[in-house]
Amino acid sequence: MFVGLDLGSRSTKIAVMKEDRSLDLQKYDTMKFYREYGKIENGRFMININNLALPAGAAVTATGYGRQAVPVQGAGIIPEIKAHVLGAVYQTGLTEFTLLDLGGQDSKVALVRKGRIADFLTNDKCAASTGRYLENMAAALSISLEELSRYCRNPAELTSTCAVFGESELIGKIAEGYSVSDLAAGVNHSIFRRIMPMLAKLRSKTIIFTGGVAYNEALRQIIREETGASVIVPENPDYAGAVGCCVDAGNLLKP
Repeated sequence: MFVGLDLGSRSTKIAVMKEDRSLDLQKYDTMKFYREYGKIENGRFMININNLALPAGAAVTATGYGRQAVPVQGAGIIPEIKAHVLGAVYQTGLTEFTLLDLGGQDSKVALVRKGRIADFLTNDKCAASTGRYLENMAAALSISLEELSRYCRNPAELTSTCAVFGESELIGKIAEGYSVSDLAAGVNHSIFRRIMPMLAKLRSKTIIFTGGVAYNEALRQIIREETGASVIVPENPDYAGAVGCCVDAGNLLKP
């Protein structure tokens, strides 16, 4: 068996790949996960995987937002972008595509050729194209993330490039009388405008969309229409990094 841990900024995902290649998926709030499974060893905080009741003798690989600040005892470590590419290749069987990963607090785009990373770009300096931004905007509109993801037509123009000021701008638009649907569409289009330069630079006919934001149906539609690319979302896209770690632990994509 192989185990993958993705220590995300908002949630920690664990994938256990069994001998028949089926997956057992688990998700924890990241801070709660650190409190329950972390410990101080040799003066440094780390995750003790012995407390996770994982399969005995399983190979473990970890990645994610906290992989460097919070090491995982007994685990191999790989970069997030590599984990998501491995997960995308394994889950889709494709080897030529652009990977788009939008997580809780950062965004990543990679150009994949022959199953390997040819180039990549990341944006971890601003949360304005991430899940946290969508959560804040949905809260400001008093709607769920699911409802927010329904709207992509007649978008209200939102010009702020900052997640904090974007919320203030949205509140101002509400006061001006814009409908919830138009504002929600504006939010989804604003996400696309922020990731568009990365997608344009690392262009492909196929985009594999991973991370929690990949559940946003409206954003998927906007990307299809604006880029002309085929947009593929793997099953459980928020677990792509954890699945990729399983692939690395088992060396399942041999050259």
